[in-house]
Amino acid sequence: MFAKVTSLGVTGLAGYLVQVETDLSGGLPQFNLVGLPDSAVKESSERVRSAVKNLHYQWPASRITVNLAPADVRKTGPVYDLPVFIGILAAQGKLPAAGPQRAFLGELGLDGALRPVSGVLPMALAAVQQGVTELYVPAENAAEAAVAEGLTVYPARSAQDVVLHLCGAEPIAPAQADGYDENGVWLGPDMADVRGQGEARRALEIAAAGGHNLLLVGPPGTGKSMLAKRLPGILPPLTYDEALETSAIYSVAGLLRGGLVKTRPFRSPHHSVSSTALAGGGTVPRPGEISLAHNGVLFLDELPEFARDTLEVLRQPLEDGAVTVSRVHGTATYPCKFMLVAAMNPCKCGYLGHPTRECTCTPSAIEQYRRRISGPLLDRIDLHVEALPVEYEDLAAEQGGEPSAAVRARVVAARALQRQRYHALPGVRCNAQLPGSVLRQYCRMTPAAEKLLRGAFERLGYSARAYDRILRVARTAADLDGSEVLDSVHLSEALQYRSLDRKFGIR
Repeated sequence: MFAKVTSLGVTGLAGYLVQVETDLSGGLPQFNLVGLPDSAVKESSERVRSAVKNLHYQWPASRITVNLAPADVRKTGPVYDLPVFIGILAAQGKLPAAGPQRAFLGELGLDGALRPVSGVLPMALAAVQQGVTELYVPAENAAEAAVAEGLTVYPARSAQDVVLHLCGAEPIAPAQADGYDENGVWLGPDMADVRGQGEARRALEIAAAGGHNLLLVGPPGTGKSMLAKRLPGILPPLTYDEALETSAIYSVAGLLRGGLVKTRPFRSPHHSVSSTALAGGGTVPRPGEISLAHNGVLFLDELPEFARDTLEVLRQPLEDGAVTVSRVHGTATYPCKFMLVAAMNPCKCGYLGHPTRECTCTPSAIEQYRRRISGPLLDRIDLHVEALPVEYEDLAAEQGGEPSAAVRARVVAARALQRQRYHALPGVRCNAQLPGSVLRQYCRMTPAAEKLLRGAFERLGYSARAYDRILRVARTAADLDGSEVLDSVHLSEALQYRSLDRKFGIR
């Protein structure tokens, strides 16, 4: 007796079909699971056996062989419990043949209850591409699976629900996909709460409008973390495609609950985070913090407190927008186009250059503190901004600063100009992603701006990377002004955001 049931697997962010083949033959009772399963998959035999008995079905007293094809791809996780359960009942003739148009996935409890699994969204998208029309999943995974267009998703609370549905006794109502609003309202922290810090607020707006990386330097209590946490509120809302990309990453990481991710991610790992947790990894490659921040913000508070080797992991992903994680059990590539926002004190005690408090650090201590951050990493940060202590008048004012909604409107308008300008460039959504090969084409300068930029480079000796990043920031400043040509005022502002290169030894 033989039965074949369709299921799914995922490697990185790519889903693929898995055929669960079940064969019942003569011989001593035995259960064999083959097809390169990991420990979690091998243990499914005990979960399925208990579920079959506790749901009052008969466990076959014969030799059971279950093959997970393709056999040369490693299978991970408890996602195959339900298809193995269905395959055993179908091989006994207690269920009709499922057919290739139906796919099953889910973890079984010993009582037959279905538990959610990770990676359902990319698996559902792959199912549509492979011609699957019906997908049976745990109820908690139904919302994310229903995102896949052209797929009927059946949410089940237990394996018994699936059996009764396949027999026609108690049909399961299909899950309905939630609508997606690309103009969602931001309900998080508002920029109106920020008092003073006019220069830092302007830098935040430019960073949001162009997708630039930002470094905030200043004494404790000046609002660096407060500003960073309000950055997602002035970024443009996620488009549907961006939400789909981000949700797929969160699904693989097991962090997606419900439908699509609707707000831009804001990840703020503690400075004790390891390089593996930041870039991704594990026995089976999983996305790290930089991939979880895809299409959003990665905030590193107290930047010099991070281990240097951990920070150096960021250098290649900041340039490429993707990270490849290689381990013994496989290789996975995850996207990581994020905005890096970092905050740091000017010295160990935090009061170097403070107008009223004296710094207690020795020159050697200051130098050692700054050496924790490499020059190549800082060179990849477009905007270096000094957050000064807030004046009493600003703190005591009855009204705060400009609200996030007003700032976001200008950012959205600037991003719209960029989308229209770069529509022919694949993968370019904002100025920060503009390739160096076409930078001069889209960053035409007036003679006065050209002269200003030439003088700054001859005098200050910036790197070639800094030259490109200054042009991109100036392009964003011009977009906020609605200008297609870079003028001297735009170059002056872009150069101003590199002034800390010399003041704090950042090159």
